[in-house]
Amino acid sequence: MRPALPLTLAALLACAGPAAAQLRSEALGLSFTALPVAGSDYLFRGISQTRSRPALQLTLEAVQDSGFYLGAFGSQVAFAGSDARQELDLSAGFRFDALGIAWDIGAVHYGYPGHDRPAGGYRLDYVEAALKASRGIGPVTALASVNLSPDFFARSGLAVALEGGADIALPGEVTLSGRLGHQWIEREARFGAPDYLWYSIGLSRELAQGVSLAASYAGTDIGRADCGGGQKICDNRFMLSLSRRF
Repeated sequence: MRPALPLTLAALLACAGPAAAQLRSEALGLSFTALPVAGSDYLFRGISQTRSRPALQLTLEAVQDSGFYLGAFGSQVAFAGSDARQELDLSAGFRFDALGIAWDIGAVHYGYPGHDRPAGGYRLDYVEAALKASRGIGPVTALASVNLSPDFFARSGLAVALEGGADIALPGEVTLSGRLGHQWIEREARFGAPDYLWYSIGLSRELAQGVSLAASYAGTDIGRADCGGGQKICDNRFMLSLSRRF
């Protein structure tokens, strides 16, 4: 994929004016949103899912006034030794406020359409239960989440991921974001990496007509020798992305 692809998508997104705002059905009490993204990489918990290549992504979501929601996320992927080229995640859950905290409890199915399991290999798809919480205090929004999978990626067994972080509103409509997380995996050898720490820090800002630019530095504490047999996908890296919420 050509590095200029994010700029191409940005131009297309900029052509969509304010009339392309969030859709809503008053009769059903449903709101619909779409978030296309063009990024220089696709990181999931600090590990590149595209072998350090650019990716186009799309998130769709329908939210009912009661707090129930359904969502879908699609992206390109490129795993070494695998024919998986797409990821399609389906999610469902419930959002509510309690004790001054915004809660989100749900589940996600991570799927890889078109992937053929090789002889002696393992299926890649898996399911996670997720709990998220956030609270705003002045210009700071604190966030925390826990995800649990009974049988993680490539049938690597029980896995638990914890993450915490904050978004800070700065002058000039800039947002400073930081995240720190830890992943525990039962069958580390099958996953291809040991239990690990991931982190990121970044800045984001809306440019024009709803198009936002984000820049970040992210990585893990996994050494090259422990990363999928010496791959570079666990290394620290700078990332750029352009997005527009509809």
